[in-house]
Amino acid sequence: MKTTLKSWATPLAIAAFAISAITGLLLFFDIEIGLVEPAHKWLSWLLLGGILLHTLSNWKSFTGYFTKKGGLGIIGAGVLVTVVSMLPIFGESEEDHGKERTGKAAVQAMEASSLETVALVLKATPKELAAKLDKEGITVDNPSMTITEIARKNGTENRAVLGSLFGISGTSEAGERDGDDDEH
Repeated sequence: MKTTLKSWATPLAIAAFAISAITGLLLFFDIEIGLVEPAHKWLSWLLLGGILLHTLSNWKSFTGYFTKKGGLGIIGAGVLVTVVSMLPIFGESEEDHGKERTGKAAVQAMEASSLETVALVLKATPKELAAKLDKEGITVDNPSMTITEIARKNGTENRAVLGSLFGISGTSEAGERDGDDDEH
C-alpha cells in the first residue's frame, strides 16, 4: 500500500503545486483571465491533499526533520509567519484597500436606505424610481420602504433592486462587480 501511495502522492503534490503556483502568480499580477481565480481557490485543495498524502507516505523522512536544527528552524519559521500573518494588528490599512471597503459600505448604506433617499442620490424622484423598478417587475408599495424591504417583498436580492435603479442589467454581473464574493 505504501508503495502505491508514494507512486501517486508525489505526482499529485507536484501537479497541484504547479496549478497553485501559476494561478497564484497570475493573481498576484492581477491577471484574472479565464478560470484563474476559481482554479486557484478550489484546486489548492488538491495541493493540500497531495502534500498530506506525500507527508504520510514519507513519514519517517518527515519526522527526521524535527531532529535537525536547520529543518526545525525552517518549519518553525513557516509556522511563525503563518501565525503572525493572521494577527489582526497587521490587517490591511484603509489606504491599501479603502476603495473595496468604501464600496461595500456604500452598497450596504444604500440597501438600508429608503427609496426616497436613493432618489436624492440618483437625482430623481421616488416616483420615477418606482416606475423604473415597475418596468423590471419590482413593485414598490411605499417610497419610504428601504431597498432591503423592497427586495424582500418582491422575492429578489438587494443587488437586483439596486442594479435596476442604477441601470445595471443582470444580477449576477452586478454581484460580481460589487465584490460580494469573498476575496482570496
